[in-house]
Amino acid sequence: MALESILSFFIPKDKKFFVLFEKASKNLVDISRVFNELLNTGAPDRRVELIKTISDLEHVGDNITHEIFTELSTNFITPFDREDIHYLASSLDDIVDYIHGSAKRLQLYKIDEYTLEMQQLAEVIEKSAIEVHAAVSTLKGMQDVVRLKEALVRINSLENQADDIFDGAIAQLFINEKDAIKIIKVKEVLANMETATDKCEDVANVIETILIKNS
Repeated sequence: MALESILSFFIPKDKKFFVLFEKASKNLVDISRVFNELLNTGAPDRRVELIKTISDLEHVGDNITHEIFTELSTNFITPFDREDIHYLASSLDDIVDYIHGSAKRLQLYKIDEYTLEMQQLAEVIEKSAIEVHAAVSTLKGMQDVVRLKEALVRINSLENQADDIFDGAIAQLFINEKDAIKIIKVKEVLANMETATDKCEDVANVIETILIKNS
């Protein structure tokens, strides 16, 4: 085996990991935008198309996560701690999964009326996804730490905003809705949407951990 081949095995694949993380976070932005459009679309046919697109993007996210895990298992040296890479990839995938799960539940439960609170949560999810992508894109080299920290602060602020929307939505649901089955369905969708923002905060937390370890 040539010396170059031996040495290349020990060279960290920084570019590969960061490219994959950016692909994952960009896919997150894409699916969040489609989901937000879904919650603001009244046409039944268009809703079916958007849910199909969300499902396709969820599969894209799964493939990217698989690529990251494959790189993690085959590279001896990594740009930062292996457990942080695994947690960051898993957390990004979780956000996509909860967005997809929310869209599927709207379809499966035949929820045709999207409440204002659902629309507000969808908007918060999209804004959170944009901040997640900004943070992940800045992670390489950690050259603009100020911008990175600002994105993390905004993610945490948006998660708090989602909590308030969720709490108010649940309160109004129990006050205004008399159909117990519908309460269960709507509550589950709202809970999935709120959890998506929790997972965005998980991404912010692991990035903050990476910052601390590499400061």
